[in-house]
Amino acid sequence: MTRPAARADLAGLPVEVAPQLLGALLETVVAGERVVVRLTEVEAYHGRGTGEVPDPGSHARMGPTARNATMWGEPGHLYVYLSHGIHSCVNIVCGPEGVAGGVLLRGGEIVEGADIAERRRLERRGAVRSARDLARGPGRLGDAVGLRHPIHDGIDAVTGAERAGARARLLLAETPVSRIATGPRVGVAGLAGTDAFPWRFWIEGDATVSPFRWGRGAAEAAARQDDPSAGSGQASRPC
Repeated sequence: MTRPAARADLAGLPVEVAPQLLGALLETVVAGERVVVRLTEVEAYHGRGTGEVPDPGSHARMGPTARNATMWGEPGHLYVYLSHGIHSCVNIVCGPEGVAGGVLLRGGEIVEGADIAERRRLERRGAVRSARDLARGPGRLGDAVGLRHPIHDGIDAVTGAERAGARARLLLAETPVSRIATGPRVGVAGLAGTDAFPWRFWIEGDATVSPFRWGRGAAEAAARQDDPSAGSGQASRPC
């Protein structure tokens, strides 16, 4: 069972809100086509001045810019950014308005509209190996739900108001997910991609969770921490 998300549900720090988004549904209707994804993997990011620990991996680490403006707005809007000039990635803005933060939607299971998601993926990337890969990884998830940078950046997933021919709604799971794992964020450079920031959360054992990979210099930074659990980056811990 799910219920519509309210602003208050998303007003906490991203690292607090992120695990609560596991099992939630993101519903999009783009050009009249509806897709629903069940979230299985997320990552928290804090902007400058958000929380007690500065986050060097965040787009908002240096303060407000034209690119990250949505992250500083009210919670519940979606920050849609372009990665490597190709991938439109989707984040749920968290924290009070004026405090930057977001939760990256790293992976999910398409539970409705799989044919639409597969067509979009084929149009964007070529072959789809299996159903589990439709939204496995943030670029694939963005393709599957049809949200594109820059036209859908800032779309409101609480009210479902239309933006550039699209609507989005976030539905939270009424029963929390029981098996949550946490570890380093995927592909994030330097210290921000190590166990110093165990801000990636996923449903343990779910097939749609993306594989871990070190970001540039992150393995070396982990080794310098002299932390045994940082060796492989694959270890999970109960949340």
